[in-house]
Amino acid sequence: MQGGGGMESLISAFIWMIILIAIFYFLLYRPQQQQRKKHEEFLKNLKKGDKVVTTGGIIGEVKQITEKTVTLKVSEGTLIKFIKSAIASYYQEEENNKENKE
Repeated sequence: MQGGGGMESLISAFIWMIILIAIFYFLLYRPQQQQRKKHEEFLKNLKKGDKVVTTGGIIGEVKQITEKTVTLKVSEGTLIKFIKSAIASYYQEEENNKENKE
């Protein structure tokens, strides 16, 4: 008679569940958390005069920053107010000019 077979399969299933949770954490959750922290740091360091791109693809120069909003100058005489989290990244003109020439 084998009495421990059921307990071994239960422990084995539990170990596999722990392994899957660890994989999920290291492949999905942790990188997303690091990316969010990096974006929050970027928004905290944003200053007047920076050229940025919004999540909608609008390029502009930062004219005013408040705790929750950023006002961008998108062309002469045109200012648009955005929610701060809508700013995606800095705008790097050199890379875009190289792509257009090729």
